[in-house]
Amino acid sequence: MKNIILQQKAERDMLASKDYQPRRALADSTALLSSGLIKLITGPRRAGKSVFALQMLRGKNYAYLNFDDSSLLSRFEENSVMKALAEVYPGYEFLLLDEIQNLDGWDTWVTTLYRRGVNLLITGSNANLLSSEMATLLTGRYIETLMLPFSMKETLQYTRVNMQPLLPSEEAALSNAMEDYLKNGGYPEIVKTREIEQTYMGSLFDSIILKDVAKRHKIRKTAELYDLADYLITNYSNPLSFTGIAEDMGLGSVTTVKKFCKYLEEPYLFYFLPRFNRKLKEMKKADRKVYVVDTGFVLARSLELSANSGRQLENMVFMELLRRGFDIKKNELFYYHTANGKEVDFVTKKGAKLDSLIQVSYEISKAQTRKRELDPLVIASDELKCNKLILVTWDTDEQVNYKGKDILIVSARNWFLK
Repeated sequence: MKNIILQQKAERDMLASKDYQPRRALADSTALLSSGLIKLITGPRRAGKSVFALQMLRGKNYAYLNFDDSSLLSRFEENSVMKALAEVYPGYEFLLLDEIQNLDGWDTWVTTLYRRGVNLLITGSNANLLSSEMATLLTGRYIETLMLPFSMKETLQYTRVNMQPLLPSEEAALSNAMEDYLKNGGYPEIVKTREIEQTYMGSLFDSIILKDVAKRHKIRKTAELYDLADYLITNYSNPLSFTGIAEDMGLGSVTTVKKFCKYLEEPYLFYFLPRFNRKLKEMKKADRKVYVVDTGFVLARSLELSANSGRQLENMVFMELLRRGFDIKKNELFYYHTANGKEVDFVTKKGAKLDSLIQVSYEISKAQTRKRELDPLVIASDELKCNKLILVTWDTDEQVNYKGKDILIVSARNWFLK
């Protein structure tokens, strides 16, 4: 066992020595580490959870166990592991458990370690980490930090694109990089190797479907699961109903559609945004808008014949709102339909009050488009008593007073980067 842990220590030190892109998180790393609660880093596969943990622990005395290692799993015995850790990492302050969901009975062991006062950081497949067992055993004992693929700003920083261009060549490079992110997304491993984009994203999609969904939920016939996932990707940024999906796909069971959508939501592959309504019963009955965790999946799996920049930008804005801390499960993020059926893309909420109404449109050069996007904001502002009105576009910055309402029209560059 000691030899296995020594080998993992060498791998840990090699990984920790690399120069990674600093990751943005809602919680301050120092505050997280000072807490005695379990630090749970969740998010989709390959989004950088382990790297973020290593960044947090840089300069600290910490022990490391990687459960994506068959030799550790096959020989795991609690007492021998703890003895070897003490020998390899004398006096360690923190214990990082990577991909721990691969260990049978991991949740019980984690609970035991926590009761013993071990300061824990855990990363891994969220579909397993956020199981009912963990919720039951560790309620109130952990802090969750969501780690998503690179934001636009992180991508530009990582590829060293000047975000405050002075020269025409720098301006062109920034514009091209932003368009690239819009189309290809921000998975860390491919932002510098776009030539393997579709192969990588297709393989990652398969891993999520087969390992995080089909295997976890013991689904033998995966064809319907794949078809549903492809349907959702093709209809990203659109409102959908479970009944409508079942009818479009020729599935006889709405119950199956609901169940599979829930399964696909667990590993953060898809998000389902509710329509705001002050009556909870009405909100639950309304269609939900579907978003995908990264637009790179659209390129790899969508049945679209051509890219839709407007829907891509809307998906990007949604993901950025998640990065800024608006949580669907905490009823902080919605879309809205006005009384006359006009749609507002996003409603954000802070505490008991609505915070902002946000509309998204790739371009508003035509008067008809401008009116189509601004009218719902004005109507919704009156209905919801919310006056922070924003229209995110690709390249327009303007402060306007429209029908008596002050509206900020902001470019993607300024909204995402500033």
